[in-house]
Amino acid sequence: MSVLVVGSTAFDDVETPFGSRKACLGGSSTYFSLAAALFTEVRLVSVVGEDFPAEHKELLASRGVRLDGLEVKEGATFRWSGRYSADMNSRETLDVQLNTFGDFRPKVPEAFRDSPFVFLANGAPGTQASVLDQVPRPEFVVADTMNLWIDIARDELMALLPRIDGLILNDEEARMLTGESNLIRAGRKVLDLGPKLALVKKGEHGAFLFSSYFQYAMPAYPTEAVVDPTGAGDSFAGGFMGFLSTCDSLSLWNMKRAVAYGTVTASLTVEGFGVDRIASAGIKDVDRRFQELVQFVSV
Repeated sequence: MSVLVVGSTAFDDVETPFGSRKACLGGSSTYFSLAAALFTEVRLVSVVGEDFPAEHKELLASRGVRLDGLEVKEGATFRWSGRYSADMNSRETLDVQLNTFGDFRPKVPEAFRDSPFVFLANGAPGTQASVLDQVPRPEFVVADTMNLWIDIARDELMALLPRIDGLILNDEEARMLTGESNLIRAGRKVLDLGPKLALVKKGEHGAFLFSSYFQYAMPAYPTEAVVDPTGAGDSFAGGFMGFLSTCDSLSLWNMKRAVAYGTVTASLTVEGFGVDRIASAGIKDVDRRFQELVQFVSV
């Protein structure tokens, strides 16, 4: 089944202990799309400026990403600049230029409105809700959020949560959203706000999956060559949603495997600057790492 993703497409200027790169292809929807496209057709809704090169469109299209919903507007493409700490567990945002993304109003093409799987990449909750108004009967909807929206758009976020099936956030955001200091209590309390699933990311320490019926923890894939962590969370979401879209049911077994596939797609992304590594990966790379991860966690 196809996956619809709505979110940002960007140019990233990145500094890490391993070097720096200017104008990397980035953005939440871009990382998600390239990861999910390893498994299924991806339908992208985003916006870029007139400076967005044809080669980036060709790259996405060549990986099976449909670009009917990629709007090109007058002006410049969204740009982010950041610097990572020595251990790469934290980063400093140096500059943000929203440009064409600043007034982004997603327009889901008619051909995309029957998408069974929908991912609402990080963005204002009101904008995310506007996508659901255009997709009448999705089977499975997951949204990403961040501390900014929890802080300045809590009411809109609270209104969105009962409309989605899953929420992805990191451990700090889960605590901020729920007021719980204990991560397990925080994960369970997210479910009380509406979603059936809560996926709590813990960076290099893996992820927790919470539902009303079970909770599940998965360590990160043991990656030695971490070059650039940008986009790891969105790649995780892409692997998770992409794999699930190929399954015959949203069973506990498939959910667990989806978390593992999300983990290994994220591990590929961090091995190169920008989207270089995830864009060059194939399903054989993913399946091999999945098997290695299964062996790693088996008792």
